Amino acid sequence: MDSKTKKESKDNQKSEIFASCSFSALGLHPSLCNQLQERLGFEGPTLVQAQAIPVILSGRHVLVNAATGTGKTVAYLAPIIHHLHSYPSRIDRENGTFALVLVPTRELCLQVYEILQKLLHRFHWIVPGYVMGGENRSKEKARLRKGISILVATPGRLLDHLKNTASFVHTNLLWIIFDEADRILELGFGKEIEEILDLLGSRQIGSVGNGNQVSSLSNFQGQNLLLSATLNEKVNHLAKISLENPVMIGLDDKKIQPDQSVDRIETAESDEDDGLGYSKVKNSSTGDYKLPAQLVQRYVKVPCGSRLAVLLSILKNLFEREASHKIVVFFSTCDAVDFHYSLLSEFCWSPNSQSEAEHTERFLRCNTLRLHGNMKQEDRRNTFQAFKTEKSALLLSTDIAARGLDFPKVRCIIQYDSPGEATEYVHRVGRTARLGEKGDSLLFLQPVEVDYLHDLEKHGVSLTEYPILKVLGSFPLYGQVYRARKFVSLDLHPWVLYLQKALESFILSEPRMNKLAQNAFCSWVRAYTAHRGDLKRIFMVKKLHLGHVSRSFGLKQQPSLVGQSFQNQSNKRKREGKQKGLSKQRKFARKTQT
Repeated sequence: MDSKTKKESKDNQKSEIFASCSFSALGLHPSLCNQLQERLGFEGPTLVQAQAIPVILSGRHVLVNAATGTGKTVAYLAPIIHHLHSYPSRIDRENGTFALVLVPTRELCLQVYEILQKLLHRFHWIVPGYVMGGENRSKEKARLRKGISILVATPGRLLDHLKNTASFVHTNLLWIIFDEADRILELGFGKEIEEILDLLGSRQIGSVGNGNQVSSLSNFQGQNLLLSATLNEKVNHLAKISLENPVMIGLDDKKIQPDQSVDRIETAESDEDDGLGYSKVKNSSTGDYKLPAQLVQRYVKVPCGSRLAVLLSILKNLFEREASHKIVVFFSTCDAVDFHYSLLSEFCWSPNSQSEAEHTERFLRCNTLRLHGNMKQEDRRNTFQAFKTEKSALLLSTDIAARGLDFPKVRCIIQYDSPGEATEYVHRVGRTARLGEKGDSLLFLQPVEVDYLHDLEKHGVSLTEYPILKVLGSFPLYGQVYRARKFVSLDLHPWVLYLQKALESFILSEPRMNKLAQNAFCSWVRAYTAHRGDLKRIFMVKKLHLGHVSRSFGLKQQPSLVGQSFQNQSNKRKREGKQKGLSKQRKFARKTQT
């Protein structure tokens, strides 16, 4: 049997497990199974849930590596609720916190809390709660004083309460879960996580404190869970300091170093290790990433000066083709989100005539929302809730929406600005094609950036080209349809030229919009220079024409002050480098002379 046949056989076995399994067969309480079906709509467990729930119920430490949108949140919440519900004597709020869920962002914190509320509908004595940045600390302290059974938290605010809230009872803590662990560490919370583990005495969380304990819990061995869609050395380190003899779920043999063995769900073998109880995970920079099979991934190659016109054309085509559509567009900076949000909300045009006196209408007639880290917490919360409930909407966002957030029925992800690291690409596209549903993703690339496709291919991510000329040809201009075969370059397409001119005229006529465009241009250039490592050779500002970049923000001319200051900074760094080199040569000459 060849390798391909073996793989198909393995996939078939997995499908059979998924099809024949039920939540009750996994060992969950019947009332909890009913909640999963009635409140969350799960007819049965996903593959990750079927693999993880029995292991978590057994009390083992677990490392879960699975694609986004596979139901990982329920995979760890359901076993915890099952255990807390099953104790002979009911737990009380005075017992404090039993389970702690750490998440990277405020939006994910709210999402996990909402899922908890639904699962705990029939278990009113188990109290959910959350603490996170941007919320009122006094109100959080009051809730902690009353007692929270399962607490969802962002690292910074949790550490604050651990240090400063004396009424925060966590002596009965039995579970620590790191959800989206890679993102937590990428956001720079590594030191906070280690300090949290030290304060909780949870580098080895086996022993429970001496507080107001529940007698039936005192013999329960504590458990840590780590969940991540991608793996890297930072996640590897966190697993090493927080997990004891973990079971690996979703890891294939390529991601496990051969020097140590470990219990894994995907293989039938289960060998004991050398006492460390830990298997080193290879760096994700060379490994394949897990993406849903039903996700259609495409890219579009667009000259820099035509990017804005092409983006608006694609969005218009998508929303007119299908009325009920949810789309997320990712940008690299908060300023870029603000500019495009204002533009798409206000830009009007005259579709049938060149005369400005003709009746105008909004170019994109859809509900447009924005989300980024510089927004007020209340606005972020409202956007998060609105996009979840809307049947048709457009969300413009930074990478704050790229991790863990489950927006129902998102049909398409557009990465207008490159995600940089391949891991971020995986998380962005993970907002669609969730739980078996279909989804599309589109990556914008400039001609000088096409080598990024080779970088993605190293991780097993392959993209096909988007039929952009066909889309542009679908827009009749003054009653005439322009066939795709007539145009060699997008820059020369009459529709692109017409729309670009209309955008530039609109932005020039609106001082506020013009200012937003300049701010977005400036922040975009700064973000473009921030690419790290091997990506610097692909995303180089030197390869760009800043005048064309300014056109991608609807500016007829490159903002002179922005371009000049950027050039001055570059020249200043060069002069400083030369001066340092000369000073070193002079010092060396003096030493040799003496």
